[in-house]
Amino acid sequence: MTVFHRNETRDPLPERLRGGVIAIGNFDGVHRGHQSVLNRALEEAAIRGVPALVLTFEPHPRTVFRPDTPVFRLTPAPLKASILEGMGFGAVIEYPFDRTFSQLSASDFIHRILREWLHASHVVTGFDFHFGKGREGGPAFLMAAGEREGFGVTLVDAFRDENASVISSSFIRSLLAEGDVVHAAGLLGYRYTVEAEVIGGKQLGRALGFPTANMRLPPEAELKNGIYAVRFRRPDGSLYGGVASFGRRPTVDSDGEPLLETFVFDYSGDLYGEVCSVSFFGHLRDELKFDGLEPLMAQIKRDEEEARLLLSGVQPLSEIDRRLNFA
Repeated sequence: MTVFHRNETRDPLPERLRGGVIAIGNFDGVHRGHQSVLNRALEEAAIRGVPALVLTFEPHPRTVFRPDTPVFRLTPAPLKASILEGMGFGAVIEYPFDRTFSQLSASDFIHRILREWLHASHVVTGFDFHFGKGREGGPAFLMAAGEREGFGVTLVDAFRDENASVISSSFIRSLLAEGDVVHAAGLLGYRYTVEAEVIGGKQLGRALGFPTANMRLPPEAELKNGIYAVRFRRPDGSLYGGVASFGRRPTVDSDGEPLLETFVFDYSGDLYGEVCSVSFFGHLRDELKFDGLEPLMAQIKRDEEEARLLLSGVQPLSEIDRRLNFA
């Protein structure tokens, strides 16, 4: 997968990627609504026999304009690029978003980036896409620019779920804040997944007979504290079931930092330093404070049994989900 992190003033696009179909958007979450745009771009590229690329922007604009309240990212850049690769895109352009870029006019965005750098033959985006300084560029502007500059434009209508509701990243974030990972998965089209390095801990779980892989999530992550049935993937692609606790461990360490601690089923070995992923299949219960370690151990055993039963009956939600959690 080719991921470009820099901009057109320093990095000419390789010849093999020029003249492609460009899907444009932030695509945080790569949810089913985003997938309707992305799949249309893949279809257009196949018809034309040209590369399919994604133009997205990093970091998220809110991180630039409101750094004190960064947005809860559903898919940080590496995970987003991995999902897009699996969908079939030839490259992802992670264009640097900063205050200078935010002042670029809509005309300059079209001419400098889409035409002179990417040599776009066709652009696919959502029906409400706006761009350029002050959001001056909109759908009509883009269509007119395409006619003038010589590239096609496809605007994709809002995607609605089975309840005729428009899917949004913000709504999915609110579901995760409530611990409703099942509903969130239905809107994403795959199970909510996080990636992080496995770090050392106090090894209390090991002493109790339930060793955990500990991961630190970004501070802006708003996943509800609690216990979840999960699948755990190592960098080599090996998959394991597990039960994960996200929170501050009220029985043993209520003042500690929030951690994601996964008891990985049927695995023994050193995971420290590995960047692994955890996908959430079900919320088992809220965090509880137990009166000592014995009742805690008994509850962990019940959690393990419930998680194993839940995971034994699940099926892929989509091709993305199959690759993340079943392949």
